[in-house]
Amino acid sequence: MKYISTRGQAPELSLEEAMLTGLARDGGLYLPAEIPVLSRDEIAALAGLPYEEIAFRVMWPYVSGSFAGDEFKEIIARAYAGFGHDARAPLKQLNENHFLLELFHGPTLAFKDFAMQLIGQLFQVALKRRGKRVTIVGATSGDTGSAAIEAFRGLDAVDVFILFPHGRVSEVQRRQMTTPADSNVHALAVDGDFDDCQAAVKDMFNDFDFRDRVKLAGVNSINFARVLAQVVYYFSAATSLGAPHRKVSFTVPTGNFGDIFAGYIAKRMGLPIDRLVVATNQNDILHRCLSGQGYFKGDTIPSISPSMDIQVSSNFERALYYAYGEDGRAVAQLMDELKQGGFHVSQGAMEVLRENFDSGRVSEEETLATIKSTLEHSAELVCPHTAVGIKVAEDTRAADVPMVTLATAHPAKFPAAVEQASGVHPPLPSRMSDLYERPERVTRIANDLGAIEDHIKRHIAE
Repeated sequence: MKYISTRGQAPELSLEEAMLTGLARDGGLYLPAEIPVLSRDEIAALAGLPYEEIAFRVMWPYVSGSFAGDEFKEIIARAYAGFGHDARAPLKQLNENHFLLELFHGPTLAFKDFAMQLIGQLFQVALKRRGKRVTIVGATSGDTGSAAIEAFRGLDAVDVFILFPHGRVSEVQRRQMTTPADSNVHALAVDGDFDDCQAAVKDMFNDFDFRDRVKLAGVNSINFARVLAQVVYYFSAATSLGAPHRKVSFTVPTGNFGDIFAGYIAKRMGLPIDRLVVATNQNDILHRCLSGQGYFKGDTIPSISPSMDIQVSSNFERALYYAYGEDGRAVAQLMDELKQGGFHVSQGAMEVLRENFDSGRVSEEETLATIKSTLEHSAELVCPHTAVGIKVAEDTRAADVPMVTLATAHPAKFPAAVEQASGVHPPLPSRMSDLYERPERVTRIANDLGAIEDHIKRHIAE
């Protein structure tokens, strides 16, 4: 399996090479040159299997040229051994034909653990084999950073620098990034918003002198290995609900479009997904675009669902690549227009997007009301991001097709908003009960590419 750039001007790579590279050198994002399709019988055979076995069968066509079979099975086993639920991604029923897919049982209580724990193990094997060291730089609106730090902390061949917007993540999210004592992890609080952090990471990848000097690698959802790991739980959930013998829909609270793009890949692989519904908060660039208003950046507005406070959704470039008929030059032109503020999507591309995605927008007041009503009617306490998904799912779902809303984080990651809505203070799991007492280690830094690059160069292990 070879991997190609969405902008068409970078060399083809193997999965291992694409994973270690992150962003393509033409600025694009890597995708498989072709998407493997599973037969109905192969999909049906997944029903009832342990999550790790489903993960192996779904991902194996993508990784078979880079890792041996037994080696990859051991990687998967190590990745999910620390999860707090044996089912890894259990389903809970909210009401008739509406289900929650709980993705918060990993080490940092968020869906990012599914991908990050796996990619941490993949990096460790690949780097040991190559005898190389890398510097991982990532941007986070809250959950990616803690998941990356947890996955890579203490590894000999990796330095990790995570950029997060100062004052714009929850206290739990911040402390999960700033309390690890391992010398190879560094939390950088940037004076800006998430889009500033994300732009800085992309600029570092496009600064080839810096990139080559520090051996830069990325673990944001620009890394296709992250997306691939998330494809698995779509198969796990859908086969639990009767796929491939009936269709299933998914609603995904999303900011950077990576999680729902994984659902699109699952659909392309043959999983009978009826609708993929994008759920956004007041930072609704994706909803505006899918409603025909173009893809134009606005101001990022802080919210009670901070992991979705994003105006530039990196993985949307991958969806545009397919919507524009896999035309890398067209995608590159759109990304140039985005630098000037945004672009309109062509009629043909909009038709492709609307064939695959619906969308909805949820206000702060509706989010709080949904947390309250979900507890009252379904006895489930949910985080604000999950509440955004539940509200959009209820507004858009069809009565005869099971709807699965992705529960992306544990409510204890956002205790203030959850308590405001429900009157209930969600406790942290016992393994994290001392989180508020742990000393923090963080560097506040200006939103300046030169300052960030200088800090990284000074603090990597040579």
